[in-house]
Amino acid sequence: MSEDTTSLERLETSELRDRAVSLARHRWDVRFFWRLLELLPAAEAAAGNLEAGEAGVAQASGLFYDALGAEEDPRVQEQLRPVFIDYLARHGGRDGGEGGESA
Repeated sequence: MSEDTTSLERLETSELRDRAVSLARHRWDVRFFWRLLELLPAAEAAAGNLEAGEAGVAQASGLFYDALGAEEDPRVQEQLRPVFIDYLARHGGRDGGEGGESA
C-alpha cells in the first residue's frame, strides 16, 4: 500500500531522500536514479548553484553522488523533495522495504 502524500510531506527532506533511495535500490529501479541524474543540474540551478547547473553529464554524475552523500547541500535536496515524495507515494516504501507496484 502506498503512503499518503500528506504524511510524506511532513517528513524531513533527508528522510524522504533516504527512503526513496533505499526503496529504489531494493527495487533495482535504475529509472529513479536516472531521473535524479537528469534533474540534478536544474535542482542545482534552482538552489542558486548556477555553475553546477550548467554542468555536463560527467559533472552531473559526480554531483549526483555528492548530493546523495553525507555532505549534501540541503538546498539541493529541498529542490529534489517533490521527486522523493512522488516516488514514495507511487511505490510504497514506508520503510524502504518491500511493497508498492513495480516500475
